[in-house]
Amino acid sequence: MATELVFRDDAYARECDATVVGLTDKGGIVLDRTVFYANSGGQPGDTGRLVLAHGSDIQIGTAIFLDQAKSEIAHVPTADGGALPAVGDTVKAVIDWDPRFNRMRIHTALHLLSAALPCPVTGGSIGDAEGRLDFDIPEAGLDKDAISAKLAEMIATNAAVSTRWITDAELEANPGLVKTMAVKPPMGTGRVRLVEIAGLDLQPCGGTHVNAIGEIGAVRVSQIEKKGKQNRRVRLVFA
Repeated sequence: MATELVFRDDAYARECDATVVGLTDKGGIVLDRTVFYANSGGQPGDTGRLVLAHGSDIQIGTAIFLDQAKSEIAHVPTADGGALPAVGDTVKAVIDWDPRFNRMRIHTALHLLSAALPCPVTGGSIGDAEGRLDFDIPEAGLDKDAISAKLAEMIATNAAVSTRWITDAELEANPGLVKTMAVKPPMGTGRVRLVEIAGLDLQPCGGTHVNAIGEIGAVRVSQIEKKGKQNRRVRLVFA
């Protein structure tokens, strides 16, 4: 059954009550609802814990999607995470907030980077303290300081970040919304989530973001690498 993805509606939710609805053959714990972001789109799955009714914890090392439509999530315990619950048990799912919030800040900053450099994106990665995007840019002569200054100018506007949904058909009719060449937005459920930074960016994304870009704080381009004839890797870090 599909997992209710609480993080899609509220990226700031740190915990939620849930019921165990399944266990995978590899020890993953499937809940009816979760605040845990599952590894996808270059953003790692959240860490945290499941608190059982009698008070003990199961430590969670990551969360993963179980299907291509990205509708069902398994919570993967650490090697010494604790005894697995039974189907039907009630738990409280609690994420490690600091790394999640930093990834939200980095992820939103990467959306701004894709607006500052309006070229096809060939890859990307989101971390707790840095992130990167790979761009299809021939001999671009990119300048780290100039890009950093442009990002600072954007962040200073404190533009609002919002989400809305469109149908698969609407996305197919507007292919220009998709910036990423390597990672395609999750489709197959009939609708696609758009993330909009007011006045600056609009693109499909299933990840977690801050509510206003001022929350990103200061960032800078730390490195620009040549990864092929037309591929440039641009790295961002918190300044």
